[in-house]
Amino acid sequence: MDKPSNFKVSGRSASGSVTADDRSVRLGPSLSGTNLERAGDYNQRVVTQIIRRNPDITRNEIAVMTNLTAPTIANIVGRLFENELVIDAGRRLGGRGQPATRLRINPEGGFAIGLNIDRDHVTLVSLDLAGTVRSRFTQQIAFASPDDVVRVVEKGIAAIVDTDAIRLDRVLGMGVALPDDIGRVDLPHRPAGYEQWSDVDIQAMLAPIVPWSIHIDNDAAAAAIGEAQFGDGHHANFFYILVSAGLGGGVVIDGAYYRGANARGGELGFLPLATDPTKVLQDVVSLSALSSYLETAGLDPAGMDPTQPFTAAFKPHVAAWLDDASDALVPALTAVNCLVNPAIVLVGGRLPDDILDQLATDTYRKLRTAAPNIPIIAPIARASLSRDSPAIGAAILPFLDRILPSDGILIKSQSA
Repeated sequence: MDKPSNFKVSGRSASGSVTADDRSVRLGPSLSGTNLERAGDYNQRVVTQIIRRNPDITRNEIAVMTNLTAPTIANIVGRLFENELVIDAGRRLGGRGQPATRLRINPEGGFAIGLNIDRDHVTLVSLDLAGTVRSRFTQQIAFASPDDVVRVVEKGIAAIVDTDAIRLDRVLGMGVALPDDIGRVDLPHRPAGYEQWSDVDIQAMLAPIVPWSIHIDNDAAAAAIGEAQFGDGHHANFFYILVSAGLGGGVVIDGAYYRGANARGGELGFLPLATDPTKVLQDVVSLSALSSYLETAGLDPAGMDPTQPFTAAFKPHVAAWLDDASDALVPALTAVNCLVNPAIVLVGGRLPDDILDQLATDTYRKLRTAAPNIPIIAPIARASLSRDSPAIGAAILPFLDRILPSDGILIKSQSA
């Protein structure tokens, strides 16, 4: 498969890897200045995002929203048409003067691949510029080895090629989302040798089979970034909870993902349990914990597909897990509400929608009862990108680095 050579957009080149450390610099605070080229790049990204989020918008409306001049908007939109990132959606009739052209993002304008590696599955998705999942390839593998992941990626890419799900010449990159310390955190049934993940160079592992740039991030961070960029609610300030084999969290402030001093902000899963400080929150709130509930009841959790409705035999034990999980989340979210003051708490992960909805409802009800004196209690809801959210978020990382706006685009490096 040849690497794309004719697709040019602003931002990072189509070769090389992007890590969470790189992204934290671009999304973090800086006293560095900017230059005209970077300012122009940022304006183009902002206009692209506005068109993506506001289908059928006109040039004049974009100018009002951005406070940019009409000629500047005309030049930017012209470049977007040239790069096939937007399309003409026809004329808007009924107003005064010449009917204005309606603009929409071109779903075929760009594509990205998202890979999620976790202890219970490996998932590969492809995404278009409008945020639509074009293909999904997943395998439930308990504690997949690096070799297992390589095989899944090879099969997934082959399936994308065979089905013509996307235009390969317009793929901007592959995002990879996986838990921090995936090889170190001890979860139930972790096999001997799984700690090898601590020494794996993801870029080197995938480079021989992936012909695009590789963008690497934490799974909860990817899910939260994806929700901020492509979620239905377009929330600017929220706390994200990712229920996976473990438990992850993420903080989005003013539309930007907040990583903290050591890129470990939002580590909800490692908070000590209020009822047993020798344990942590993900010992109760995780798919691993849910599997333990089923095993204790004599059921085989291997028959559980977290993305499908649970069978009747599983339901009473899932209900018991939901009760304990919502109890355990209350002290953690008390702290989140007081310290972060999010507009909303979003819950995502590889669970059926009704289970995520119930977890959100139960936790909110118990939180209001347990902490009535909190000044503001944020509502809790299922994330709009809840299913395969880390994989979808991973696919958005190349868009963020190449097309979509972030404050770091303005930061002028010493070499620029």
